[in-house]
Amino acid sequence: MSPTTKMKSTQVIPNKPQLQLGSQGQAVLELEQLLTKLRVYRQPAKGIFNKAVEFAVKLFQFRVFLPPDGIVGPLTWQALYTEAPVNMPVLRFGSSGEAVATVQEVLRVSQHYGGEIDGDFSALTEEAVRAFQASFGIEADGIVDRETWAALSQIPRGYDPNWFLT
Repeated sequence: MSPTTKMKSTQVIPNKPQLQLGSQGQAVLELEQLLTKLRVYRQPAKGIFNKAVEFAVKLFQFRVFLPPDGIVGPLTWQALYTEAPVNMPVLRFGSSGEAVATVQEVLRVSQHYGGEIDGDFSALTEEAVRAFQASFGIEADGIVDRETWAALSQIPRGYDPNWFLT
């Protein structure tokens, strides 16, 4: 059995409708309740997907490393139900790319990383990941897996609602 088969993020989410600005009904009410539970929405739940709901969705998507487009599709629903990032790559020494740069940015915010944000999973990045993992009580193996992504998503980072538009 692979390690991912028993992880919460692989649970099947019931078929949920895509929601976006203007949507209304029971599914929006459920969305508002989930967003309230996750402390990204603080308005009374009315079942209407308005600008406040859209902002909360974008904030949540940003927190779990999804593109903050404000549209609630399958990945956003899954992240809402599991309360964690979904479909994130496993990263380790030698990995490179945008996901590594994201990890470096979050590690910098958490004051575990002081190097360049260059998207290269170097020895310095691995050392920072190990220190971060140790501070969260996670096995400090230097590998960014589902558990480490979930911990990284707990680090408060500044959300710029205009970032996705640039």
